[in-house]
Amino acid sequence: MIIETLSTFPDMYASVMGTSMMRIAQEKGILRFKAHDLRDWTHDRHRTTDDDPYGGGNGLVMKCEPIFEAYDSLVLTNEGGADTAESLKPCTIFLSPHGEPFTDVVACELAREERLLFVCGHYEGIDERAYTLADRTISLGDYVLTSGELASMVIIDAVVRKLPGVLGAETGALDESFADGLLEYPQYTRPSVFRGMEVPAVLLSGNHAAVAAWRREQSLERTARLRPDLLEQVDLSPTDREFLQSLLNGPDA
Repeated sequence: MIIETLSTFPDMYASVMGTSMMRIAQEKGILRFKAHDLRDWTHDRHRTTDDDPYGGGNGLVMKCEPIFEAYDSLVLTNEGGADTAESLKPCTIFLSPHGEPFTDVVACELAREERLLFVCGHYEGIDERAYTLADRTISLGDYVLTSGELASMVIIDAVVRKLPGVLGAETGALDESFADGLLEYPQYTRPSVFRGMEVPAVLLSGNHAAVAAWRREQSLERTARLRPDLLEQVDLSPTDREFLQSLLNGPDA
C-alpha cells in the first residue's frame, strides 16, 4: 500500500512513521509512506498556505490553490510513485469535524485501497472548494484538533495494522475490539497471581474450546456493560442471545 500525506507540517510524521509497527511495515515493503509539504506548491517568498477568511472572523483559512496544485502534481501527473496514474489513483481523504465518523469498518474499507492520500487541514479550516477533490471526508469524533496531521496518524495506524503481514500474528487484528462489532475480551499474561489477583482458571486449563467460549462471553458482557449501542449492529447467535439474556436477568433469575 502507498500512503501519502499533504500538510503544512510534514515533519510531524517522522516519529510515528519511523517507530514500531509503522517502521516494520515499511521495512517489509508492505507500506510505502511519503509526507508531502504543501508549501512546495506555493509561489510567494513566504510560502503562504493560509489567508484571512472572506466575511471576516477569527483565525486563518487554508488556501485552495496550493491544495489543487499539489493534487494535480501528485495524482494527475503521478509524482507519487505509482506504476500508472489510473491504476493507483489514490483515495483522497480530507480530515474534518463534518466528515463521516471513523470506525473499524471504515478502517477495513481503507485497508482495501491500494493508495491513500490524506489532505490535512490546519488553522480554522480549509477553503470549501478544496473539498471537491475528496473521495471521503472523515472525522475522528465530536471534538476539534489543532491539525489534521494528528487525525491522519490515528487513521493510518488503524489501517496499516490491518494489512496482511504487518502484525506478528497473521490473525492478530481479527480478535481486536470492533473487529466483529464487539469490544475485545480481557487479556492476561504472567504471573498467574499478582497481589492477590488471579488469572481466570479457564485460561490456564489448556482447553481451547472452553477458552474460546469464555472469551466470547467476556466480549459480550463487556460490550453490554460499556457499549450496549454496539450490540444493535452485531450478528448474534442464539447462544449469544441466551447469554445476554442471562446477564439481563441476573444471577438470581
